[in-house]
Amino acid sequence: MSWQDILAAQSGKSPARLTAEEAVELYEEADFNALRQAALDRRRKQVPGGHVTYMIDRNINYTNVCTINCQFCSFYRPPGHAETYTQTYEEISARIRELEAIEGVRILMQGGVNPELSFEWYEALLHHIRDNHPTIDIDCFSPIEIEGIADVTGLPTLTVLERLKEAGMHGLPGGGAEMLVDDVRLGISPKKGSADNWLRVMAEAQSLGLTTSATNVFGFGETEAHRVSHMVRVRDAQDTAKENGWLGFTSFIAWPVQLETNSFGRRNRGRNRYECGAGPIEYLRHVAISRLFFDNIDHIQASWPTMGVDVAQMGLFGGADDIGSTMMEENVVSASGTTKVLTTEDELQEAISRAGFTPLRRNSNYELLDTPEPKIDPQAFPTPPPIQPI
Repeated sequence: MSWQDILAAQSGKSPARLTAEEAVELYEEADFNALRQAALDRRRKQVPGGHVTYMIDRNINYTNVCTINCQFCSFYRPPGHAETYTQTYEEISARIRELEAIEGVRILMQGGVNPELSFEWYEALLHHIRDNHPTIDIDCFSPIEIEGIADVTGLPTLTVLERLKEAGMHGLPGGGAEMLVDDVRLGISPKKGSADNWLRVMAEAQSLGLTTSATNVFGFGETEAHRVSHMVRVRDAQDTAKENGWLGFTSFIAWPVQLETNSFGRRNRGRNRYECGAGPIEYLRHVAISRLFFDNIDHIQASWPTMGVDVAQMGLFGGADDIGSTMMEENVVSASGTTKVLTTEDELQEAISRAGFTPLRRNSNYELLDTPEPKIDPQAFPTPPPIQPI
C-alpha cells in the first residue's frame, strides 16, 4: 500500500489501527505536509476543541550521583566524583516554595541511581514534601530509579512503589525509556536493563493508580523501524493497561537526543545518521506519526526544551495537543548542550495563541484548570506558514 493510500485510509471516520509496517512506510515515504495534515485531523477527532494545554510545574534534579553511565548523558557524576551533589530537604522545599508563588501544581523530581541514599531517605523526603506542600503533586523518580532503590533495599519493585505511594508519591514519570528496543537500548545504556524491565515497572505503577507517561528519545542512529518498534511496545502496554481497567499512560512525549557535549556525541560525530540527534523536520515527522499510531493515548506533547518553542509550536499543527510545562529549571538536557531550558507561562501562552489555539492550564492527569487570560490578542497574529521539507 502506498503512503497516499495509508493516509487516505486514516482519514476516514473509523480508521483501522495503523500497523507497524504502515507507520514505517509513512516515516520513509510520506509527503511531509500531507503527513502533518493527517495528524492534525486525527488530533481534532481524538482531542476535540480548539485548545492546547500546558502545565505550571518545576523540574527538581535532587541528585546527580548515578551508576548507570548512559553514554548520552552529560548530567550524571559517578559516586565519589568531586562534582556530585544531593540536595537537602530544605533546598528542595525552597524550590517548591518558588513554584507555589506562581501557582504551580506539580514537581517533576528525578535524579540518578544513587547507591548512597537509603530507602528511608526517599520515604522521609516524600513525607516532608507532602506535609509542607500539600497542594503540589509529586511526580518523581523513574523506572530505573525504582529499580535502583529495589537493588539497595532488596525489596521487589512493586513493594518499593507501594511504600513510596503511601509516603506521598503521585506519579511515576516516563524517564529512562529512551528506545524500548534492546538492540539500540543496550548499546547506549548497557547498565539500564532491558525494555521489559522499564515496561514491567510502569505496569506495576499503573496497577497502583500512579500517574504515568511514556517517553521516547531518538536519534542514536537507529532505523525508522526501530522507532516504530518503540511505539509498538508502548501501544501494546497501553492496551494491557486499558484491559486491566488502569489509567495507563496519560501522554506520549518524544525528543531527539542532544549530542553536543557527551561521550556518545563525540564518539559518533560524523558517523551518526543525524547531525545532532534529529533536526526539526525529523522531529515533526516523528510527532505526526506518533499521533496517527497511538489510537489509545490521547495526548501527544510537543517538546520545546530540546527543539525550541518555535518548533514545538509547529508541532501543534502536526498532531500535538500539549506544549509541555514551564519547568522553571532543567539540568539534564541542558548538560548535553541545549540552550533553551527555561520558559514562562506567558511564553507558552503566546506560542499557543499565535498558532490559533486557546491556551489552557492542566495538571499531570490532564485535568483542565482555571487559566488566566493571555496577555496578547490571539487575533493579532497570522497563522505561521508550514515548515517546508528539506
